Amino acid sequence: MNSPIIKCKDLSYSYSGNAALNQISFSCESAEPIGLVGPNGAGKSTLLSILCGFLQNISGSVTIFGHKPGSPALSGRVSALPQDAQLDPTFSVGEQLQFYARLQGLSTQQARLEVSRVLEAVGLKDALKEKPSALSHGMSKRSAIAQALIGKPELILLDEPTAGLDPVNTRKIRAIIAELSPATSFIISSHDLAELGRLCQQVLLLDKGMMSSMQLNAPEDNSPTRFFTLQMEPCPATELLAKLQQIAGIIQVSNPQKNEFIIEYKTDKDSKMDLKILTCISDNDWQYRQLSQGKTLEEKLFFDGV
Repeated sequence: MNSPIIKCKDLSYSYSGNAALNQISFSCESAEPIGLVGPNGAGKSTLLSILCGFLQNISGSVTIFGHKPGSPALSGRVSALPQDAQLDPTFSVGEQLQFYARLQGLSTQQARLEVSRVLEAVGLKDALKEKPSALSHGMSKRSAIAQALIGKPELILLDEPTAGLDPVNTRKIRAIIAELSPATSFIISSHDLAELGRLCQQVLLLDKGMMSSMQLNAPEDNSPTRFFTLQMEPCPATELLAKLQQIAGIIQVSNPQKNEFIIEYKTDKDSKMDLKILTCISDNDWQYRQLSQGKTLEEKLFFDGV
């Protein structure tokens, strides 16, 4: 059995006597992207800094691929992208990426090939000679991600990789992460729960220095009930709730926010509950946006008592 990618036990860290992390324990076993969420000041950046080896005076233990963060054995295996990381505006994108590649021990020829590879991976092969100031915000973010990909690291820590991006560039970065997984493991700190819900199977929730962990899309074979999340176009919510409640097998329906409905139903593989729900919507001439299995990540994290 392979050892965990990351293993933390009773990890604590304090700033001037104030606990940023308070005896958190977790392990990351698979190479699927892992989400890291929590309010501002929850300790996310502190945890990422510890994993990078930047913060040393910790209580408890943490290992990455069986080694302490910052260990020479992790050189080239772990990389990170801080939220506001930017390339130097003085030099071209290619010059800077080649410099970072040479720092990892690559020859001049190897560095050129590696830069070409990572720029191709992020869709910026034509930006080699451009200076960062000539790039759009989305292109700048992708060029910074290219720097984190140099050397094919096995673990990449990303802090808000899609913050401030338009939907097109957000989709591009999500595609980059999805394409590189599971050969490369990612820990992604983000406030965008919809993005994390699409990318991640495991989510770590930090709040006031305390951590909880949950698996998304975990098997529910033994559960007596399951859930659908229904996103509707503007509709008469009270009437919709009443109609759905009349469907055989549905236990309860909640309306946590406008045009969103959480439907709990009895586990029955032959019930075709999704078709029953869609038929109800069609019979009443309502329009829906999406019907998805399970609850949203936001609902699981903040309203299920995780």
